[in-house]
Amino acid sequence: MQRKTQQRKTRQRKTQQRAAIRRAFERADRPLSPQEVLAAAQGDQPGLGIATVYRNVKAFVERGWLRSVGLPGVPDRYEVAGKDHHHHFHCRTCDGVFEVDACPGGVETISPAGFEVESHEIILYGVCESCAAAV
Repeated sequence: MQRKTQQRKTRQRKTQQRAAIRRAFERADRPLSPQEVLAAAQGDQPGLGIATVYRNVKAFVERGWLRSVGLPGVPDRYEVAGKDHHHHFHCRTCDGVFEVDACPGGVETISPAGFEVESHEIILYGVCESCAAAV
């Protein structure tokens, strides 16, 4: 009997941790690193650990709820999948990554002759609004 109670508590804790991680992404509405997810989700689940974040992020990616956002020279971030085409802004001060809802389009016109563009990603670099205001 005691073992079933313990299993139920463990399952409930894992579900609560998963929900806290999911809420962290939904609230942020921008790509997050696992460390940013941990910091955001610990408000809901103080005992949450980084290994649990990595495990759940991996599971969310495998299920198609999250997608990886690769930026040159930094570890991947993750964002909720299924959004319309967009680009990203990487703040060099706080290391945050933010969504840019616009796309300049017409990238086919700058590709080499005879090449066929299948996709593109534009990354803007600079200082985000919060960091710029702090200067």
